Amino acid sequence: MFPVRQPWLCKALGCYDCCIRCLGAVPYPSLVSTLLCFTGMALFCGCGHEALAHTEVLVETYFVRNIQDYVILASFIKYFQYVIYGLASFFFLYCILLLAEGFYTTSAVKQTFGEFRSTRCGRCLSLTFIIVTYVLAVIWLAVFAFTAIPVFFFFNMAQTCHNINILAETTPSINQHGWICMDARQYGLLPWNAMPGKACGMTLASICKTKEFFVTYDLYIAAFAGAGIALLALFLYVVATTYNYAVLRFLGRKGLRC
Repeated sequence: MFPVRQPWLCKALGCYDCCIRCLGAVPYPSLVSTLLCFTGMALFCGCGHEALAHTEVLVETYFVRNIQDYVILASFIKYFQYVIYGLASFFFLYCILLLAEGFYTTSAVKQTFGEFRSTRCGRCLSLTFIIVTYVLAVIWLAVFAFTAIPVFFFFNMAQTCHNINILAETTPSINQHGWICMDARQYGLLPWNAMPGKACGMTLASICKTKEFFVTYDLYIAAFAGAGIALLALFLYVVATTYNYAVLRFLGRKGLRC
């Protein structure tokens, strides 16, 4: 944490003062954002990958009879799982870059070890991080909204099963609530010509009691929460990088090096 030109600083100040100076030089907003981003992406990528695999099993088992009816869904799940691998790698590297940029431009380091100094390249790099992070935050906002769709589907499915169980306890005839269905075609999971494409009555209630349903539902909730945490981390990154750029742009005028 100390410049090479001042190797005597640690011995002159003592261990306690050195630790205080080092802790004061940590860019805590960038560090918190990095931890949030890692946590959110781990939840989104890990749980989302497994949830998609379980969804394919549920659809194949209970909602279609012909394999051709869900071939589009199966292809989408396959390709999106590869996208998840790429997202995990990209965000890991990008968060490391943002954290390194936070260490480089934090005002605490400059105040502790010398004057504010910046180069045109450093300011341009900080501005680039601001723009890229803002664009990523907007794109990830759409991903966050898209992640809510399967959660909404499984929530409605669980509520429908709950209503069927209540009706089954109050009505003597099973056929009286056989018209209550959950149609996967209405949510775009299956094409409209898929047969049967829906589950009704006690068949639907029995699906909700399976282990696959509970696991898939919980995985989608975790992936949705992970997407929200990653979105929060990106917004915090926007704030941190904007502050870092302001430090380099305005406070760096005294020691500007071309």
